[in-house]
Amino acid sequence: MTPNLGIDTEKNTQICDFLHKLLANTYSLYLKTQHAHWNLKGATFYSLHLLFQSQYEEMAEAIDEIAERMKALGSVPEGSFSNFSKHSVIKEMKGEHTTTDILHALLVDHETITRFIRDNLSFVEGAHDGATADMMNKRMFVHEKAGWMLRSSL
Repeated sequence: MTPNLGIDTEKNTQICDFLHKLLANTYSLYLKTQHAHWNLKGATFYSLHLLFQSQYEEMAEAIDEIAERMKALGSVPEGSFSNFSKHSVIKEMKGEHTTTDILHALLVDHETITRFIRDNLSFVEGAHDGATADMMNKRMFVHEKAGWMLRSSL
């Protein structure tokens, strides 16, 4: 049953579609960051190991928040790897890579998610969904800060 929250039904569906893609991309970046955390080597290992841990822990909380927002809007978050793969633009990172390659790949991904959120923010605001817009602004801030941290480590 779709909740009566004062959001146009078609716009609510579009917002949930956006959130579904945001969930898939966030989960994919969460996994990629954890992979990087596990496979770092070199002189900067410890500091980057801690940085990546703080980033993936923050994303773990965000994943739950995004899924719960979808539920509040009457949608069903699909939590399978195959579904996330199908709806995410984040590319997997397999095997070992140089620290520079890892930092660059994660930076590109955080910037990609930032742009995706920014591109959809005005629509959500226009649909008078302030709760989702607030969450989107928070997510954008977190990804911009993560990008800054990664860029500064290159």
